[in-house]
Parts: sequence; structure tokens; C-alpha cells
Amino acid sequence: MEVVGDRWSILLLREAYYGTRRFDEFQYYLGVAPNILSARLKKLVDLGVMTRVPLPEHGGRYEYVLTKKGCDFFPTYLALKKWGDDWLAEPAGPQVVFKDRTSGRQIEYPILLSARGKPLQLEDIEIVAGSGAVPFNQKRFGGQVPHVKVKPKDAGRDRRKSAAHKDK
Repeated sequence: MEVVGDRWSILLLREAYYGTRRFDEFQYYLGVAPNILSARLKKLVDLGVMTRVPLPEHGGRYEYVLTKKGCDFFPTYLALKKWGDDWLAEPAGPQVVFKDRTSGRQIEYPILLSARGKPLQLEDIEIVAGSGAVPFNQKRFGGQVPHVKVKPKDAGRDRRKSAAHKDK
């Protein structure tokens, strides 16, 4: 939630997925105040979701480019968009649709399936503590989780553990 837990961050990511890269373009398409836009872009850069790249033809100006981390959020954005299209769109349909570049066909949202191969329902889910659960969530979701040593390649996970602890 630290990354995308506010309206402007989600809208900035939406615009980045639409191809927007420059500060003035974000401001134009979103109608956001410059101070809010600047703060949200800085946050997305600081959290590694976007990177700031200098524009060679404009000294001192930058464009904002999605990182792999930012691109990997796209399926989550699509899920949020699907919910909005299903519940909030006008009767004529959604304002924006996504099409496959090769075939030109509209992208279909996949149906999430349970382990039994049936459409997933909330009542099909059991929530349990994961291997990275902090003690609070171990207690909350039952049982003790075996201690897992953090290997050097997993060192980045420490930030997520502390962020998860903040959620309580």
C-alpha cells in the first residue's frame, strides 16, 4: 500500500501504461497540481517503480519511465480496471480497452480458477501465514512458520517484512 495506496499513484501508473512519460503530459492528462504530481513521481522513483531519465534534447528536463517493478504491476492495474469496467462504467461500456498489438483482438481478462479448476470464489480461500510472516501475522493467521534464513540474494525481502509489519 505504501507504493500505490493513494489515488494519484494509481492514476500516474495508469498514465504510464498509456505511454505518458513527461511531467507536463502527466499534469495535462490528470489535471493534478504540480506539487502533488512532483511528490508522487518522486515517491514512485524512490520506491523503484519508475526511473527518471534525462531528455538529451532538453537540458534539465526528464521523462519518467516504468521499471520492471512498475511493469510487473500492470496485471494488478488490469484487475482494478476490470472491476471498474464491471461496476462503474457507463452503459455504453468502458472508455478505454486494451487490444493485442499482433492480432488486434481485445484483451480478455482471465478468470481466476480454484485448485479444482472452478471459478474462484472468496469462500474457496484459506488465509495462512506465509514463510515471510512477521510474528504478528503468524499469530493472526495461525500456526508457527518455520524460520527461513535470508540468503544474500533475498536481502531485498527485508524491506517487505518491515513494511508488512507496519500494516498491523
